[in-house]
Amino acid sequence: MTPHIEALKSDIAKTVIMPGDPMRAKFIAENYLIDCKLVNDIRGMLAYTGYYKNKLVTVMGSGMGMPSMGIYSYELFKFYDVEKIIRIGSCGAYIKDLKLYDLILVDGSYSNSTYAYMQSGCKDNVIKPSQILNNEIMKKANELNIHLEKGLIYSSDVFYKENDNYEQLVNDHNVIAVEMETFALFHNANVLNKKAAAILTVSDSLVNHEKTTSEERELNFTKMIELALESIL
Repeated sequence: MTPHIEALKSDIAKTVIMPGDPMRAKFIAENYLIDCKLVNDIRGMLAYTGYYKNKLVTVMGSGMGMPSMGIYSYELFKFYDVEKIIRIGSCGAYIKDLKLYDLILVDGSYSNSTYAYMQSGCKDNVIKPSQILNNEIMKKANELNIHLEKGLIYSSDVFYKENDNYEQLVNDHNVIAVEMETFALFHNANVLNKKAAAILTVSDSLVNHEKTTSEERELNFTKMIELALESIL
């Protein structure tokens, strides 16, 4: 047990699928896992462990933002001996070529956050995922005929900005989309010598101002969920 996770060590699988929304973890458990059980509900951060086909897996919410992702991924890696975490989440498109519901396999996360520096003194602004995990996900996507965009994304500390000059981020850092958690996940994995990856679905666009509803996201994020689960087999 940790201050934020009540599960026994044996309750958590070595591989974790991590949506931001704990209710999406519940949806995955109820629709994709067998013999699953609720192993955490402290602060409403639901976690379930069960079998996807023949693979034991835990699905757990991370919450929103790097502090929340930082806490849960660190505790899973450090105290529960989790080896792999695959984040599945939504993102906002920064380029016109990205359409609603496009899938992105994150090739690196740029951030101007102080998370990595405060956590371990790391001054890197771009942190990479596990290439091994990314290769496994890409291979499975090819087998399933699922198209993946690959690119650098921006992990922001702020959702609502008074002056969102996203074009400058695109020009200066070649980022293609924005979200709020991946930088912290990748950093923790690197510090603790673990593996992390992130698959994101475009839920809105800052270019053409299209956006999805919460109901649409629940119905149309299944491709991302299924790809993540298939890639761990």
